[in-house]
Amino acid sequence: MKEDFYSILSITKNATAAEIKKAYRKKAIEHHPDKNPGDSKAEEMFKKAAEAYEVLSDADKKARYDQYGHAAFEGGAGAGGFGGGGMNMDDIFSQFGDIFGGGFSGFGGFGGGGQRRVKGSNLRIRVKLTLDEIANGVEKRVKVKRKIQADGVTYNTCTTCHGSGQVTKIANTILGRMQTSATCGTCGGAGQIIDKKPAGADAQGLIAKEETVSIKIPGGVEDGMQLKVQGKGNSAPGNGVAGDLIVLIETEEHATLKREGDNLHYDLYISISEAILGTSKEIDAVGGKVRIKLEEGIQSGKILRLRGKGITSLNGYGSGDLLVHVNVWTPKELTKEQREFFERMSDHENFVPQPEKSDKSFFEKVKDMFS
Repeated sequence: MKEDFYSILSITKNATAAEIKKAYRKKAIEHHPDKNPGDSKAEEMFKKAAEAYEVLSDADKKARYDQYGHAAFEGGAGAGGFGGGGMNMDDIFSQFGDIFGGGFSGFGGFGGGGQRRVKGSNLRIRVKLTLDEIANGVEKRVKVKRKIQADGVTYNTCTTCHGSGQVTKIANTILGRMQTSATCGTCGGAGQIIDKKPAGADAQGLIAKEETVSIKIPGGVEDGMQLKVQGKGNSAPGNGVAGDLIVLIETEEHATLKREGDNLHYDLYISISEAILGTSKEIDAVGGKVRIKLEEGIQSGKILRLRGKGITSLNGYGSGDLLVHVNVWTPKELTKEQREFFERMSDHENFVPQPEKSDKSFFEKVKDMFS
């Protein structure tokens, strides 16, 4: 059973027009997709609130709803042409811009007064980042070829929709006269048509121009992520809103460091003599080299954890670690003297494996890596 419109907006049937508007604004802001990315329940509630407001804010539709309930809009007539549940986000943004005004950025710039402001198309680019750039974030300046309004373009109000960007149709049904709205086919919803345009401009009065765009990329992004730079896509004709620049992140593979979430892994190979006697080694890390000390008698498979030397967390909570995996390299060929030395040492008590309780097993080491 479909949910009651009054319950959706948390109001009573006696609510005034101002109270209905206020209740819808509150619900729309609370459940707006930009505030709840990836939350399907919030998006569904956002749509429900929009549908409820579209009906209850119209005196005629409200009266029919109070009398017949949801049955008043069944049979294809729909609430305001949305079809009672077949709404999409663009419909909501275009229909209810007057609730928030042009300053509510989450609605993509659909202005007030009931006139729909057309949005320009989005542009997409790929940006390659090194591990060092990903580690702490970076600002990139890229050249983008985007369409902007040409100088000298003038517009006239569309005579079909009279500047509203929409056309209204009235149909007679068994429930009475039903009113639906649709985007104006003459102006495409802009409310304006071109009067004059300079040479070189396209049919919408736009020209292509190369522009340098600054993109602030936070630390911790991953390969395949997309960032949005608002208003840096193609412009829209008339008083429209520019589209967005969608930035697809690509990561370059590092020669020695491997990423796993916010942690980095480094394979360090040392000789048998270095493992026995101890040594210090300079290894790769984000931002430059670091030197680490290996105690004498270090075992192959030992994992050294360098705290905070990994990737900055995307959510802003600290950084990951750099995990150094020690591998003792065994020579495949020996001289006669070397072979004789190891043959003499093979039965010596210092060369007989004697693991201590503190020496962790392979599975314990793996567990520590993820702790």
